[in-house]
Amino acid sequence: MKQPVRILGDLHLGHRVSRIDSVQKLRPLITGTGTVIFNGDTWQELARPFREKSAAMLEELKALCAEEGAEPVFLSGNHDPGWPGPGWVELAGGRIIITHGDAFFAEGSPWSREAFSRHAQVAELWERHRTAIADPAARIALAREIALVLRAAEYPKGQKLWNRVLEALRPPRRAYEILRVWTQQAIVAAEFAERYFPDAKIIVKGHFHRTGIWHKRGKLVINLGAFMNPCPAWWGEFDGGYFRCGKIDEAGEYRMGEVFGAWRV
Repeated sequence: MKQPVRILGDLHLGHRVSRIDSVQKLRPLITGTGTVIFNGDTWQELARPFREKSAAMLEELKALCAEEGAEPVFLSGNHDPGWPGPGWVELAGGRIIITHGDAFFAEGSPWSREAFSRHAQVAELWERHRTAIADPAARIALAREIALVLRAAEYPKGQKLWNRVLEALRPPRRAYEILRVWTQQAIVAAEFAERYFPDAKIIVKGHFHRTGIWHKRGKLVINLGAFMNPCPAWWGEFDGGYFRCGKIDEAGEYRMGEVFGAWRV
């Protein structure tokens, strides 16, 4: 994989509440890279109201990468489970693992309304995928099937922050699940790596939309956030034996901003 390798996640192209209104604004994040890893939820494969616009923006993104001479690598997420491939990338001889994160929790997205009412279907999938307990490929395959079972029946009606807050509070249990997952995501990610990728020292993920850097169980866990309010988006990069991550400045074109950390791998 040609370096530098840059990682972006949760673009949600074409979604009503995605902050990306023009793919061309992403150009500065692509320029100068050898490889760009899009870590899941890049486009809205399952969301019928957004699919046409999202698909068009996805093709623009592929064209943009080609223009800049960057190889795009698309990993599956719960909004776009149809991507082929294993669903993760290993860098630095397996010391860095990049995966979306919907495989961390047994229910995929425990905060979704659909998860509250479709326990039986998810349990049936786990019964059919017993090898997922020990096999990462089977675990990612299971996560993809769970994403289909938990396909949303409705979508946000507005872009305002208060719309998002109301969505999170309905039903009240949903707010609890969001807080539970936000607080547990780092330790669950570290446990996931211990089980499936014991040599990994750095886990780069998305899915939960909460940016952060955590040290858990001897591993560095990094969430790059999302291009959806109220959460910011971060970039990650592996080059010359170092992994770095930092803020994405979104004034006008999207550019690499403040560096939050650099780690020798």
